[in-house]
Amino acid sequence: MAVLDYVLLLLAVLALLGVVFEELTHINKAKVTLFFGTLSWVLLFVFSDSPEQTAGVSHGLSESIAEIAGLWLFLVAAMTFVAYLNKKGMIENLIHLVLPRRLSERKLLLLTGLFCFVFSSLADNITATLVSCALILSLDLDLKKRIQFITLVVFAVNSGGVALITGDVTTLMIFLAGKVDILSLLTLSIPALLAVLVLALLLFRGLSGGVVLEPRVTPVRRVDGVIGLLFLLTIVATISGNVLFAIPPVLTFLFGLSVMFMVSRLLSDDSDRDPILEYVRAIEFETLLFFLGILLLVGMLKEIQALDSVVLVYQLLPPVFANYLMGIFSAVIDNVPLTAALLKSGIEMTPGEWLGLTYAVGVGGSLLVIGSAAGIVAMSKIPGLTFVAYLRYLLHLFMAYTLGYVAVVWMGQGFH
Repeated sequence: MAVLDYVLLLLAVLALLGVVFEELTHINKAKVTLFFGTLSWVLLFVFSDSPEQTAGVSHGLSESIAEIAGLWLFLVAAMTFVAYLNKKGMIENLIHLVLPRRLSERKLLLLTGLFCFVFSSLADNITATLVSCALILSLDLDLKKRIQFITLVVFAVNSGGVALITGDVTTLMIFLAGKVDILSLLTLSIPALLAVLVLALLLFRGLSGGVVLEPRVTPVRRVDGVIGLLFLLTIVATISGNVLFAIPPVLTFLFGLSVMFMVSRLLSDDSDRDPILEYVRAIEFETLLFFLGILLLVGMLKEIQALDSVVLVYQLLPPVFANYLMGIFSAVIDNVPLTAALLKSGIEMTPGEWLGLTYAVGVGGSLLVIGSAAGIVAMSKIPGLTFVAYLRYLLHLFMAYTLGYVAVVWMGQGFH
């Protein structure tokens, strides 16, 4: 291996350490990964030995940029919808309309888990976590019960996202790579929901009281209701359009976004004071920049053929066991670079085995509070939620994750 390859591997390790120790360095992980990702490709060009090698590096970069562009555009469209609906209070309205005013703590825990599961399938898990944290903080719960609630929230939002490309980035990445189809992904919702319900039952211990919810309903304008309906129609059209006509999901979502812009302009009476394009700026570009940096790094690792070690795990173990381990690894290593590395490594698996990997990397990060974006967000919002406090429920989380994975493997036997 050339000296440059070792230098590039070191940069990838430094980027990963920057992500893991973000809380200690206080340097945003998006900045770290973008710096090391772009620097890696610059070095590949600078130290290229021949015009042919430069052309190869240029081709590799073009492939990476094309993949990133498709992912980015889809996420921008989906996140703009969610940013708009969240700002207008429609998501919070939905919670207070669905939940009864008085209910037991156990029932509230179960309903919170179900809400997180469903909502994170349609929106992103960060928004679902933020909304759920606001609900938990509004209740008069002691610290132990609060940790029980947020543990289920983190697991449920990660579980809900695996069955739809709108819910989890790793699911979207595996779909865009052509490893699974939309209808097969939808079947993941059954074992994923089963795992959430099992975890809720395991967390029932110690919950015996009742709570009273104070309804906070924001008035909804006609234009907001229409855009909310349009968001649901866009998701349905994305699924049906891909199944029936092989329309790329990014195209359908961008079309839905364009209709959203037109609807807002035609139905809204305050377009000057609340321009719809402002909600594009409201989305979490830090998250998008993080994905950009990570995918550039993984593309570089593919370029220097450093992903062969990932394949080694699949040579030593059958895919069913290797995928299960990858889910556990995703609690320590961010699931986005892990998934990207697996996709770039050229692993050959059946559609059922790819479904198993989709569930594993999507849900496995829930095992540790630092293993997913939902957990990191919850730590920043819930006082008293620490790494150790969350770790107390590791056995519960491990049992639920394992049960869900076993159910996915059993269902996946029918996909060839």
